[in-house]
Amino acid sequence: MTKIAIFASGSGSNFENIMTQIEQGLLPNIEVTALYTDQLTASCIERARQFKLDVHINELKNFDSKEDYERKILEWLTSEKVEWIVLAGYMKLIGTEILNAYDRRILNIHPSLLPKYKGKDAVGQALNSGDDITGTTVHYVDSGMDTGEIIAQRTCAIYPDDNKESLETRIKQLEHKLYPEVIAEIIQ
Repeated sequence: MTKIAIFASGSGSNFENIMTQIEQGLLPNIEVTALYTDQLTASCIERARQFKLDVHINELKNFDSKEDYERKILEWLTSEKVEWIVLAGYMKLIGTEILNAYDRRILNIHPSLLPKYKGKDAVGQALNSGDDITGTTVHYVDSGMDTGEIIAQRTCAIYPDDNKESLETRIKQLEHKLYPEVIAEIIQ
């Protein structure tokens, strides 16, 4: 069994999808130790409770520095013997403390065809770009904003009548297939 931690900041749909895949036996050698979140009111917390999973809530504002914040996270990761970190809508850059401890063992999924549309509101950026194709990317995490080595991508069309919600829905559908595939290939 490979122990992973999932980090999320928002709704947690990718987190829930991964957990469902594990429960259905589609990721048989993966054990999620806990959900890590930086948001006290994030919806992903309730999703984690439905899976009876431990939740670590760690808000940066409660620490003197990002280094102290990450040291606390590393304490939990070490005590749980976590081997990989899977980011699923985690909206903070990973700092040096964690990057050094988990070099090439942190995955992220991003709703664009990187290197295009890094950072926040990638779906809105793609929609307003005039492009007719977008998609999703799974990549290794490095010190930059969505700059790590690309592992896999999937594309979808941007239709003339798309709005942000319709495009986001199609991208989420891609993510919910792609991320477990990559986890199975890279981590298992």
